[in-house]
Amino acid sequence: MTDIFSWNQDAGGVVTVTMDDPTQSANTMSERFIEQLPRLVDRIEAGRDEIAGVIVTSAKETFFAGGDLGLMMRATRDDYAGTRAMLDGVKAALRRLELLGRPVVAAINGAALGGGYEIALACHHRVALDSRAVKVGLPEVTLGLLPGGGGTTRTVRMFGLQTALEKLLLTGRQFSAAEALEQGLVDELAADREAMLASARRWITGNPDARQPWDRPGYRLPGGTPSSPALWATLPTMPALLRKKAQGGPNQAAESLLSAAVEGAQVDFDSAQVVESRYCADLICGQVSANIIQGMFFDPQAIKKGASRPAGYPPHSAGKVVVLGAGMMGAGIAYVSAKAGLDVVLKDVSIEAATRGKGYSERLLDKAVAAGRTTPEQRAAVLGRIRPTVDIGDARGADLVVEAVFEDPELKKRAIAEVLPYLAAGAVVASNTSTLPITDLADAVRDPADFIGLHFFSPVDRMRLLEIVVGEKTSDETLAKAVDIARQIGKTPIVVNDSRGFFTSRVILEFVNEALALVGEGVPAASVEQAATQAGYPVGALALVDELTLTLARTIREQTRAGQRASGAEPPIHPAWGVLDRMVDELGRPGRSSGAGFYQYQDGRKAGLWPGLRDAFGGRNTDIPLVDMQERMLFAEALDAIRCLDSGVLRSVADANVGSILGIGFPVWTGGVLQYVNQYEGGLSGFVARARELAGRYGERFTPPPSLVARAETGELYR
Repeated sequence: MTDIFSWNQDAGGVVTVTMDDPTQSANTMSERFIEQLPRLVDRIEAGRDEIAGVIVTSAKETFFAGGDLGLMMRATRDDYAGTRAMLDGVKAALRRLELLGRPVVAAINGAALGGGYEIALACHHRVALDSRAVKVGLPEVTLGLLPGGGGTTRTVRMFGLQTALEKLLLTGRQFSAAEALEQGLVDELAADREAMLASARRWITGNPDARQPWDRPGYRLPGGTPSSPALWATLPTMPALLRKKAQGGPNQAAESLLSAAVEGAQVDFDSAQVVESRYCADLICGQVSANIIQGMFFDPQAIKKGASRPAGYPPHSAGKVVVLGAGMMGAGIAYVSAKAGLDVVLKDVSIEAATRGKGYSERLLDKAVAAGRTTPEQRAAVLGRIRPTVDIGDARGADLVVEAVFEDPELKKRAIAEVLPYLAAGAVVASNTSTLPITDLADAVRDPADFIGLHFFSPVDRMRLLEIVVGEKTSDETLAKAVDIARQIGKTPIVVNDSRGFFTSRVILEFVNEALALVGEGVPAASVEQAATQAGYPVGALALVDELTLTLARTIREQTRAGQRASGAEPPIHPAWGVLDRMVDELGRPGRSSGAGFYQYQDGRKAGLWPGLRDAFGGRNTDIPLVDMQERMLFAEALDAIRCLDSGVLRSVADANVGSILGIGFPVWTGGVLQYVNQYEGGLSGFVARARELAGRYGERFTPPPSLVARAETGELYR
């Protein structure tokens, strides 16, 4: 029929349409699909009298992967009309299928996300495999988009406005097969493909006059329309709740989605589809969605495909890991390792400390069991793989060790040296240090080629990033093993070269330092925090430095200065340093762990900014524009990321973008720290001009590096 859709009509008149794009590993809403879908519906309509019903399924491992993100990412404002027409065309074809007058069933054999689930929604019934491979949902909002293939319109009419928004659309949640059945996203589950298709045929036979609920006489929107008294108490508060959730930061996709859903709920189905297309096309053709797609999809995909893994080495998996240190980081590393199936030896100086470290896993698993995310048997299996100990001999035969003791180089070296005699040949030896040079720590290892940095982020069970740090003598084989281990334990690895602070710890301090400098300039602390969150950072810089502790920030600063001086360089004094020193030495407020920092704390919880900041630092300067405060933070990180790239600390742009978003909270809407430079108004030339403006106002630290100026002159983006 066409090269994407195959047609099989059985003796009973049931047509099975199987999607299988020969040009792609997964079916997507590509240009070919958009062209061929109306032709498929033409044939179905032409043969309507001989057709009892239609089953839509896939020959791929996935049902349908959604929109063509590459196509959408390339769209600009000039493409708005064409994008609207594309969306309207897809929806017109799906609407014709929906109004066929014959039952249409989606047989969902794998992931049906975004456009895939929108195809399923246009069917009258949905049967899914009871398989871990099945994921159902509309995650478009997480990519700066909204469901524009009818998903917004149909889910509102299926579940009601409030339920559709709160449980499905605004969350972007992906549901397992069982969850999808429980929530009503699918109607049946089947054990295997044959049973799935048989269930679809049975439903067709029993429902010859199938229609969507919204196409039946007397249909009413579940929960009422926006003008219904039932929604008066909740609907008007949603914009404020969205803004609160985003902490005032950019949230265009969620705001557009809310508007499309509410406006669409007040008109007929076809008019609602038009409203949906307008809002979706506006997002597709905007810069923010392109940034997010780059930073949250294409860059992570490049990393997952092994862009940073040396070629020529066989796949590797670890079997037994020794975690040295059972504190917060060590306990978290033990948990993710055991959850991934590794046997874990969790060693500390006392059995009480090691047992407390295992207790962290027990608490996480207890919560998972209570929430239904795991079973008691799975809980017991994970805990059974964690062995708390004080006996280093328990490390015998391990093929991976991760040192996670206090940030003291001599302590780390002793801990590593102690375990070496017990490891298997060729074991990967790693340090979880966040700032100390890996090359220096490698002195403790008999073969520095086996030594590498594995910098986890806290809390380890929730943070997806793993920063792999390559020392001067780390071998490519060890790096390849480390990348494979990262994937094995469910982490997204970025690879950087050795330097004090590496990439993430070094760059995040630039964000913190700029906030501290603003406080020192007399800007109200509340304004500094608002500038950060409204720029899109997940937390204010002052709250962040309280979490890190001001003493740790100062220790890192002094270690960095000492290292720079040892190499013959004299580091410039940052205006943040005086604020940091005064908070610690004079005001006695070293951070949250001590119960006193930039914030006050009651029972360990934040209780507002410390009122004494106004007396200590003035707090009355309102002359600095909000945009300057925001861009000082953003530019400080971006400029230092460029310096990391220039010096070879960063190995790729993808590592920079992914690491900045997943590891240090750089605003998602930017697409990452270097994509932020690419997308700045006026491109790289506009970024250079603005950096020079900031340098003139606030200090030479904003002077653009020569490499950036050269790129701006040639128009070469960071790719």
